Amino acid sequence: MAFSFEYTAWDEARHGDQRPLFEQLNELFQELLQHTAGDANEALEWLTQLDEQYDLTEGHDEGIGDFIEELKRRGYLQEGEKGQSIQITARTERALRERALDRIFDNLQKDGRGTHRTPYAGQGDERLPETRRWAFGDSINRLDVTGTLSNAFRRSGIGSDWHLSEDDFRVHETDHRSTMATVLMIDLSHSMVLYGEDRITPARKTALALAELIKTRYPDDTLDIVAFGNEAWEVDLKDLPYLEVGPYYTNTRAGLQRARDILHRRKNRNKQIFMITDGKPSCHIENGRMYRNAYGLDRRIVNKVLDQGMMCRREGITITTFMLARNPQLQDFVRDLTETNHGRAYYASLDDLGSFLFEDYVRNRRTHVR
Repeated sequence: MAFSFEYTAWDEARHGDQRPLFEQLNELFQELLQHTAGDANEALEWLTQLDEQYDLTEGHDEGIGDFIEELKRRGYLQEGEKGQSIQITARTERALRERALDRIFDNLQKDGRGTHRTPYAGQGDERLPETRRWAFGDSINRLDVTGTLSNAFRRSGIGSDWHLSEDDFRVHETDHRSTMATVLMIDLSHSMVLYGEDRITPARKTALALAELIKTRYPDDTLDIVAFGNEAWEVDLKDLPYLEVGPYYTNTRAGLQRARDILHRRKNRNKQIFMITDGKPSCHIENGRMYRNAYGLDRRIVNKVLDQGMMCRREGITITTFMLARNPQLQDFVRDLTETNHGRAYYASLDDLGSFLFEDYVRNRRTHVR
């Protein structure tokens, strides 16, 4: 009897998920945490409902209760505070950042650590084929040995009088590389969850992924997070998984002011603002009181935002806006802000927000270094 074998790529839909049950449940648990803003109790409640509906643990000796105990044993969960029975740990927060990076930035290029290309040659860490005359202070590591010896041979020939002179020495040019200071602004106004569309979860995932990208691939860069609603405030790295929308208007001006203040303190040469928003500016503070208008584009509010855009431009700070809405009026506002700042704008969908931001950050198309 003859046997034949057919080898195909693994198809999880046909052959099933062969990973241990803990890994399968933990992946789903982390995805649910993204949608519950880090609320472990709500995420586990959803996971239990999914198990009851789809028999996630059928055929296994362990159930959801065993999974929860294993999460505690491995340091992913701890007894909660502030009225919560269970809370995620710093280990889970780190896992959420890593997962977001893997999912959103799956095409990450290994482009070194802490480096961004500029069109300038100078003191850097990547040797170029071009060479120039040696100057005092140039590192011997950049010496063009072949070019140096060739100069000496051409000058003195081959013989007993052959020697090197200062004019013979050539050194390689290098790419000038500089660090980047980035402020990521996240809109937490109420419109981020209106109209039956969850916009805050992709924004939160993107922030987590960008934070992990910078910490692991570009450790010399800096990332600061600014949330804005009625006002603007800084968000610590550990608080990213817990960002939630509030009953806020959209004070874009305050967000840009806070971002500028942060970047003034940073010593990096290159500075930029990434702003994730879905709505028009609808309020600002005047003489200690809030002026607000949620209907239409109020020029009294918009002009204050454009003033901030111009200030950023004068300070060499580029604003890149990731707009999560396609309303023509809102596009007009983004277009005005972009032209004022000489920045960039992307009208991104919820599915490709991370990819747009990744491309803009890693490729870093800045054209000058101050």
